[in-house]
Amino acid sequence: MLLVLFKRWFGKSRRDDGLASRELPEAIVARIRSGEEEAIGPFLAAYEPFVIKVASRFCRRYIDPSRDDEYSIALQGFHEAIRQYDDKAGKSFIGFAETVIRRRLIDHLRKEQRHARLLPYSSLEGQEEEGRLRRLEDRQSMRHYALELESQSLRQEIEELGAELLDYHISYAELAKHAPKHADSRENMQRIARGIAEDAELINLMRKKKQLPIKEILAFAGVTRKTLERNRKYLIALVLIRTGVYPYLQDYLGASAEDEKGGSEA
Repeated sequence: MLLVLFKRWFGKSRRDDGLASRELPEAIVARIRSGEEEAIGPFLAAYEPFVIKVASRFCRRYIDPSRDDEYSIALQGFHEAIRQYDDKAGKSFIGFAETVIRRRLIDHLRKEQRHARLLPYSSLEGQEEEGRLRRLEDRQSMRHYALELESQSLRQEIEELGAELLDYHISYAELAKHAPKHADSRENMQRIARGIAEDAELINLMRKKKQLPIKEILAFAGVTRKTLERNRKYLIALVLIRTGVYPYLQDYLGASAEDEKGGSEA
C-alpha cells in the first residue's frame, strides 16, 4: 500500500519515474547525501519490496507494512543506511542496507527480550498453570531465537569479511597461518591497527592500493619494517574489521584485547 501511495505522490515527476531502474542505488544515495532530499521518497518507494524481503527473511514470516512494527523498524534501518553509507568502504549500498536493517531488527528483539525479563513474576499470578508455562516458554524461545540470530549475523560477517579479504589476496587459511602466536604480539598489532583505523588518509591509501601502506605506518608503529611485513595480512584483517560494518567481530576484537590484557597483567 505504501508503495502505491509513493508512486501516486511522485509519479508525475518525469525524472523520478523509474528512478531505481535507471540509476544504481549508490548514485541515488550520493545525490541524496549531496542535498537532493526530494529523491528520498521515490527511492524508498522503489526499494520497499527489498525492505519487506529483508524484514520477512529475518523474522521468518511475511511482514505486512500496514500492521507489523518490524516493517517500520526495517524502513528506519534503510533510511539510516542512506545517511551512513560510504561508497569508499568498498561495499554495495544494498549489502550495507541489509546489514543495517538486520542490526536494527536485532536491537528491537533485544529490547523485547529485556522487557520480557522485567515483567514481574506476580503478573503471572491468577492465570492457569498452562498459561504461565506458555509465557515462560515464550521467553525462553525468544532468548534462544535472539542467540540464534546473533550467531547467524556473526557467520554472515565472517563470510563478508572473507570476501573483502580476497580483494587483498588474503584467505582465511593464510590468515590463520600468519596470525601472531603470542598474546603480546597480538596486542601490539591491535594497537597499530587502531592507529591505522583512526587515520582517514591511511585507510583511503590502503583501500585504494589494496595493500598495507608500510612506509607511512612505520612513522608511528614503533616496530621494524620486518615486523610489519611479517604481520601484514593480519593487520589488514584487523583494520578491515575496525573500519567496516562488522559490529559482532568488533565486539569480539574488543573482548579479546581485554582478555589478553588481563592475562598479561596476571
